[in-house]
Amino acid sequence: MREPVRDKGRLEHILESVNNIYEFVEGYSPDQILTDKVRYFAIVYQLVVIGEAANLLTNDFRITHPLTPWREIIGMRNFIVHGYNIVDKNEVLRVISNDLSILKSQIEDYLFEMEQY
Repeated sequence: MREPVRDKGRLEHILESVNNIYEFVEGYSPDQILTDKVRYFAIVYQLVVIGEAANLLTNDFRITHPLTPWREIIGMRNFIVHGYNIVDKNEVLRVISNDLSILKSQIEDYLFEMEQY
């Protein structure tokens, strides 16, 4: 259900999943991440959670916070879930190394903004 009062909780879920991914990759090389099936699939699951939580944010919230690529985040979730057999592992690594830190910063800013009101 998409209710404005639930947006904060969805953002907290996204932040928790980002932090989980950072915990799962800490101290591991990209090759180790890809060859450790349990670790890799735990990361992929967290990406699904991020996309699902983003999808459950209200449209108003997503519209008023356009710097975050909500469509791409939700699209990645859909691709992982429906195209599970053709997920590019290098794309997963790219998201971890290039996109998660930006997303984390944005989500932290949004949560701070919510605390101010």
